[in-house]
Amino acid sequence: MPYIPNTPEDQKAMLEAIGAKSIDELFSMIPAELRLDRDLDLPPAMGEMELAAHMRRLAERSTAASESVCFLGGGSYDHFIPAVVDVVSARGEFYTAYTPYQAEASQGTLQAIFEYQTLIAQLTGMDVSNASLYDGGSAAVEAVLMALGATRRSGRVVAAASVHPEYRQTVATYLVNLGAKLVTVGTPEGTVSPEALEAAVDDRTACVLVEHPNFFGCLEDVETLAEITHRAGALLIVAVNPISLGLLARPGDYHADIVVAEGQPLGNPMAYGGPYLGILACREEFHRRMPGRLVGQTLDRRGRRCWVLTLQTREQHIRREKATSNICTNQGLYALRAAVYLATLGPRGLREVAELCLQKAHYAAERLTATGRLARAFDRPFFNEMALRVADGRVDSLLERARREGIFAGIPLGRWYPEMADCLLVAVTEKRTKAEIDQLAALVE
Repeated sequence: MPYIPNTPEDQKAMLEAIGAKSIDELFSMIPAELRLDRDLDLPPAMGEMELAAHMRRLAERSTAASESVCFLGGGSYDHFIPAVVDVVSARGEFYTAYTPYQAEASQGTLQAIFEYQTLIAQLTGMDVSNASLYDGGSAAVEAVLMALGATRRSGRVVAAASVHPEYRQTVATYLVNLGAKLVTVGTPEGTVSPEALEAAVDDRTACVLVEHPNFFGCLEDVETLAEITHRAGALLIVAVNPISLGLLARPGDYHADIVVAEGQPLGNPMAYGGPYLGILACREEFHRRMPGRLVGQTLDRRGRRCWVLTLQTREQHIRREKATSNICTNQGLYALRAAVYLATLGPRGLREVAELCLQKAHYAAERLTATGRLARAFDRPFFNEMALRVADGRVDSLLERARREGIFAGIPLGRWYPEMADCLLVAVTEKRTKAEIDQLAALVE
């Protein structure tokens, strides 16, 4: 078992239960000559991430296989996952559980989902979270459909070009037969210009979709964008990187209406690109338009706290014409992992992870652009990702050279943005070490 869940408080409670005052007293029946009464020659205590890296280095002494260094991003990130996340989520009660229709048989699953919803609401600053969706892209679509219904405007959906291109492609697919036009606001400087957004929204606009930090890693002027959106009577949908909320203002604090996110960074492995965990939260007034499930807390007939499925707004449960969505996939296991991850880190731990991502990404930006062979594509504040322009334009050659050294150096942006065929997207998480960043910089030189 890689994780022993014993805190000092746990140990105290167990000792009190068995009537012992200390661990030494607990083992007092062992003869003194058989007890180890000397200090062990051990190094200073390490944090879990450092200890895991240390054990991995020891293991690599006897194997030819070593872990690749990953600077990939664009929605899927190589974050450290505490062992407790794997231990809890692998319990049979959770790992093999079916959807929680029968409340009397599913209290554990319902409670876990309720706690996930609570944590997401606290993280985003919104009033209500649903019980998760398929992935970040489907969450963005569902948010757009919510806005179309809530505003009763079916003319325009405005999205920034700096929103994840796959999210925008998914939204466009859904809107084909709905009569709403998807209007994309260009972001030639890396972020949405308030003037450009002002020109794009009108009295037919149902919602504005922005990402913060955006797909290029840049920070948008979300407060100004929110003001412009609301003046037009539209709803603001914000896609976020949940780790960034350890540092950045919560969307609820700048009056976003609906928040969506890809939940993979919250304790979930990269897993070949997904699908992962779709996060969706909103203000109270829109909760009856939320797709999927919503778990609520109540009391049973004996006055004991319990949990039930409060809202199920899909066509399987209510008349088809009344359904807000036909979404059926609740990523329960990934949502559980996200809840365990957030509960384990707490606000302070999440802030520390976000600070490490920010600091290491800015160090990487300095090192990678030092020789002039790479340059920041946009002169904008950024969190943990950056778009870099390759001086000779040979992005594929650079990525292949790095791969031969066991480094996944980034994602070529020309796949989605033809005008950025000479650029790559580099992401830096708390797992990346100074030595790894310097190794990538040496390859560039």
